[in-house]
Amino acid sequence: MVERTAPNRRIEEASLNAWPALHQMLLDGWVLRFARGFTKRANSVTPLYAGSQPIDEKVRFCENLYARERLQSVFRITAGADGADQAALDSYLDARGYRLADPSLVLGAPIASEAVSPRWSMLTLKEWLNAYAALTEMPAKFMRLHGAILNTIRTECAHAVLRDGEEVLACGLGVVERGLVGLFDIVTHPAHRRQGCGEELVRGLLAWGRERGAETAYLQVAQANATAQALYLKLGFAERYRYWYRIAS
Repeated sequence: MVERTAPNRRIEEASLNAWPALHQMLLDGWVLRFARGFTKRANSVTPLYAGSQPIDEKVRFCENLYARERLQSVFRITAGADGADQAALDSYLDARGYRLADPSLVLGAPIASEAVSPRWSMLTLKEWLNAYAALTEMPAKFMRLHGAILNTIRTECAHAVLRDGEEVLACGLGVVERGLVGLFDIVTHPAHRRQGCGEELVRGLLAWGRERGAETAYLQVAQANATAQALYLKLGFAERYRYWYRIAS
């Protein structure tokens, strides 16, 4: 179990476990992740701990390795997540011409007792992937990679949907790890937005996590997505830390 005020580093580690790469390697406190280019999160370098090697040497090593995989070099930079050398690395990458992309917030909340909507249910991974692909119009190539990533999650996972009869109104994932539940891939059908469907879905995921011992929930949301932030603030979430990407030009 974790305390209700789980350290940000614990949340950062759990989020990496909850969205695994297909392959990864360690480099002096950095985690290099590879997933054939599907999502920046699974195809980027994430610094976690203080290292001893020079930043420039480590960056060049990463650049060469990602080039061999025919991938752009991407670094995930955090602020306030108890990481190491983040500001120095960010400045170095900026000077090297890396552009800043997708500034995002990591939000967290203690989990209270939640009522589960009768429209909330869980699917098999295959069924959920089909529902998610239909809502997001995801191409078949990325659907296969999405499934490969989700299939590697080692802890308990909820593939949840909100349905009206056979119609899927919203879907999302919950991943539990030692007192934490992470929420991912929350999406609502365009025709049913601003009708409370996202809130119903999230409340169900929070209840599911609480039943499995989670005391703290976390999620990631784009800094520019004011609508989603308003929903999560209503549900008791607050900012824990921030992150953004640096992408090679």
